[in-house]
Amino acid sequence: MRINHALLSISLTLATAVAWAHHGWSSYDANKVVKVEGPVLDVKYRNPHAEVAIDYQGARWTVVLAPLSRMEARGLQESELTAGKIVTIEGYPRADGMHEIRAERIVVDGKTVEMR
Repeated sequence: MRINHALLSISLTLATAVAWAHHGWSSYDANKVVKVEGPVLDVKYRNPHAEVAIDYQGARWTVVLAPLSRMEARGLQESELTAGKIVTIEGYPRADGMHEIRAERIVVDGKTVEMR
């Protein structure tokens, strides 16, 4: 019986660590909201989070979006995110200065979609 409790404890600890690593939002500066606009360069429509790369002020920025099911439930379909389309992103930049944003909202074709 003790072994089962120990295995359960270890499993829960590992699961928590994996979840924490996946949702490592602490690498983003939640005190600084940025708004960027530019053409979509690349789309990665996959779980756990979709991503787009955009050209903003001559630099390639990675934008971490919401899970696919959330985006679709809020009205943003995969077919709407295509290379060349101009999008506006509002969200939190990486604290380390990398060109990456955790999106809170995206505007595509004049439609605003909340990510969180």
